[in-house]
Amino acid sequence: MSRPLEILRTVFGYDRFRGAQAEIVEHVINGGDALVLMPTGGGKSLCYQLPALCRPGVAVVVSPLIALMQDQVSALRQLGIKAAALNSSLAYGEQVEIERRMRGGEIDLIYVAPERLMTDSFLTQLERCQLALFAIDEAHCVSQWGHDFRPEYLKLAALQQRFPEVPRIALTATADGPTRNEIVEKLSLEDGRQFVAGFDRPNIRYRVAPKGSSSRNQLLHFIRGDHANDAGIVYRLSRAKVDETAQWLQEQGFNALPYHAGLDKSVRAANQDRFLKEEGVIMVATIAFGMGIDKPNVRFVAHLDLPKSLEAYYQETGRAGRDGLPADAWMVYGMQDVARLRQMVEGSDAPDAQKRLEHRKLDALLGFCETTRCRRQVVLEYFGDHCEPCGNCDTCLEPVESFDGSVAAQKALSCVYRTGQRFGAGHLIDVLMGAETERMTSLGHDKLSTFGIGREFGKEEWRSIFRQLVAAGLLRVDVAGHGGLALTESCRAVLRGEKTISLRRDAVAKKTASRGRRGAETLAAPGDEALFQALRTLRLELAREQGVPPYVIFHDTTLLDMARERPGGLDELSQLSGVGQAKLDKYGESFLEVISLFEG
Repeated sequence: MSRPLEILRTVFGYDRFRGAQAEIVEHVINGGDALVLMPTGGGKSLCYQLPALCRPGVAVVVSPLIALMQDQVSALRQLGIKAAALNSSLAYGEQVEIERRMRGGEIDLIYVAPERLMTDSFLTQLERCQLALFAIDEAHCVSQWGHDFRPEYLKLAALQQRFPEVPRIALTATADGPTRNEIVEKLSLEDGRQFVAGFDRPNIRYRVAPKGSSSRNQLLHFIRGDHANDAGIVYRLSRAKVDETAQWLQEQGFNALPYHAGLDKSVRAANQDRFLKEEGVIMVATIAFGMGIDKPNVRFVAHLDLPKSLEAYYQETGRAGRDGLPADAWMVYGMQDVARLRQMVEGSDAPDAQKRLEHRKLDALLGFCETTRCRRQVVLEYFGDHCEPCGNCDTCLEPVESFDGSVAAQKALSCVYRTGQRFGAGHLIDVLMGAETERMTSLGHDKLSTFGIGREFGKEEWRSIFRQLVAAGLLRVDVAGHGGLALTESCRAVLRGEKTISLRRDAVAKKTASRGRRGAETLAAPGDEALFQALRTLRLELAREQGVPPYVIFHDTTLLDMARERPGGLDELSQLSGVGQAKLDKYGESFLEVISLFEG
């Protein structure tokens, strides 16, 4: 492994491998197939990029999105690596030239979409090349049970028959047990090794709260309090909500942009380009945005609507804090979110087996939202991983009070039954609290035995109780009707008093002081923060000159090291993490000049 270590140091600028990287790299260099599961930001790309430089020939990287290809190629070229992408954004002449260079052994890594890779003409081209390996990125796209299914990925199994001597490495950050099994089966990786590196992202703080009267104001308080000048992503379920939220954030003074499939292709591309290349941009998006986004300094991911599953939630929140610095995963949700997602599942053309699976996945997500336990433990257990209570989620930092909710649950369930199992939580709460309204009288619900029996709780407390009963599977949202609540078989034991139920008592939202830029606490000496900002300014200027994202020049983590260590020359600068030889030669003097201004 002496040569891989030398390349790791001189090209990538790192002194040592992380976790299972060394074992994976050695396995692939020796010609072995592999499935690699590693959390976002854990160094998956290095697991194929380094073997690509050690093995003779060109490495073919399957990538699902043009923007992702371009981003990774830009980063590799900064390291002095000969990388290229073949996609529809290139002129015909450029494509021909890249294919010529590929056949001539002048390219180390070529990025292609699965659709192009599996054409007869491209496969014939590859037969005329010396091939180092195939890397299949975002491999969960092969799973029909996953959250980002791409049917084109199913064809990739043919690579094993056509190029049996070329090692294949499939990589993903998000796959539960069934999805992993499907990846192995669909890509014919039964004889390959599986490397599961754990799913924990300890730098991400998980926070979930019930939706209040204005979820937008909750978002505004969160961003202004913790991330006023940071890059972030806000996920919404619909295109209309994306446009509305982006415009509203702009009105509040934020640099916010929309992204969804309904926008013109050129607008989407321009907005994504600004998000990658500018500092402090907030992208408001549907799930159409984000797969493989490499921007390392996204400081928060916010959900104003529930994602479809814990896998989707983990994948989307994993776009925060790829650089290892502190980041936030913040979410609010309410009963309407549950009803909307249930309706989407039932209204789809999926077979019944898949619908049942989607409902189970949603149930697991609701359990995560309503848990009184450490949220990180719940997420990791879903993926077959585990950890001690993390101390970096809301339930750890502000432990949730729970109470024996058996009687409250009986009252709520009885009210659902007495009113005919067709009303939503709002009306049921009015019945329980004895609201004397015209509608109540016209329906005759003021004569029910459950009328007014729940005055010991306020409206928000009852909303929380109903939400938790849905999450616990004691009530279901009737998606065939108008979102009314109905009893499930599981509620019988609670109604009969044969089973007790513990409920969480939602804390009243508190005003919290701004924590400022997360990660600033790593700069202790006077003037370090000013130097860090000056280095970021230089980085942005250099990036704009080249038309590349700032982080492909240096990550924030490297700039923080510069601000702390204040290297006095190229030798000292070369010792910092992330400073390889090509970047040292290209940028070293410029950054040292800025550092020198802060000396003395």
